[in-house]
Amino acid sequence: MVTPDHLLLLPSPTLGAFLPSLPLDSLLSTQGIMVLLLVAYAGAMWMFLTSAPKVHTIMVSDLELAREFYEGMLDLPVADVPLHYYYNYEQSLGTAGIDPIYASASLGRPATQNYQTSEGLWYQLKKNTQLHVISGASLGHRERQRHVCFDRDCLEQLLMRVQTYGVKHKIRRDKPLNFLVKDLEGRIIEMAEVSN
Repeated sequence: MVTPDHLLLLPSPTLGAFLPSLPLDSLLSTQGIMVLLLVAYAGAMWMFLTSAPKVHTIMVSDLELAREFYEGMLDLPVADVPLHYYYNYEQSLGTAGIDPIYASASLGRPATQNYQTSEGLWYQLKKNTQLHVISGASLGHRERQRHVCFDRDCLEQLLMRVQTYGVKHKIRRDKPLNFLVKDLEGRIIEMAEVSN
């Protein structure tokens, strides 16, 4: 049996126990310092990218009406733009497969417009999940506001929030997910999943 007095006599692990047996002068050489800096940089980038929030993007036909809906009716908290958007970290919207019916031709944008910007509205959807609301969707049938998303998980989370807050809604189709909601002014908003 080991007593507390015997624990004091056990050798404690040192940094040398975790590093291969390299002479100290090779670690402190220019090449050794560069390797250590590269390892530190790789670790920092890994931490940066794995801690970045997941971002769902939804295109809407009217950004101001969308603000009223997401902040007023669904009570989503406004979020800061994630740091990886400042550094142009690749986020794919799946815009290569946009059906022309969903893109608005009247906005005067070229067809190759890059929608991956920090502009728009940012909301905290869950702890490490954000909603990025951008303009770009056309009006729907009967001039309905349209919110188009390329990610089913995003729309399912929004539908759950709609149901939780008791917002009037009607599920039109399950695959692809499509449902209607009424905003505070009685306008009908179509929430549509678009598959790539």
